[in-house]
Amino acid sequence: MSDENTVSAFFQQDHDRLDALFQSFQTLKRHDFSKAREAFKEFKFGLQRHIVWEEDLLFPLWEEKTGMSEGGPTFVMRKEHRQIGRQLEAIHDKVAEQDPESDQEERALLTLLGSHNMKEERVLYPAIDQVTSADERDRLFRDMKNIPEERYKVCCGHERA
Repeated sequence: MSDENTVSAFFQQDHDRLDALFQSFQTLKRHDFSKAREAFKEFKFGLQRHIVWEEDLLFPLWEEKTGMSEGGPTFVMRKEHRQIGRQLEAIHDKVAEQDPESDQEERALLTLLGSHNMKEERVLYPAIDQVTSADERDRLFRDMKNIPEERYKVCCGHERA
């Protein structure tokens, strides 16, 4: 199985990209809020897109292939996505108010993401790679490109940031 065609490689790379965007936001927020806001906006939309990819396509594929849904790993991941979303919105509210004092909310988000991403990268993604064929993964990656931006470029029912 080549690395470029794996769920593990693709999603881990997206985690790394999102981590770098969030770090840029944190670095910039107290001395160039305009650039910080842009980094946060890209991070927020990217994280929301990542979650949509997982919940709309990846998790249903896992559930179809394994029969595991209620109480399985994807059930836990969805629950964690709701918690991550609440923390993301708490930071977003501060950014919308141009308030750089979001350290507490950022720590909470990073704690959730650290644990969540580790479970995905060490357990779920490799397991999905094991139960899917290269053709199924190719179809997944194609389908991910076809998700309309409106699915993830939203907040509270409309675009913000």
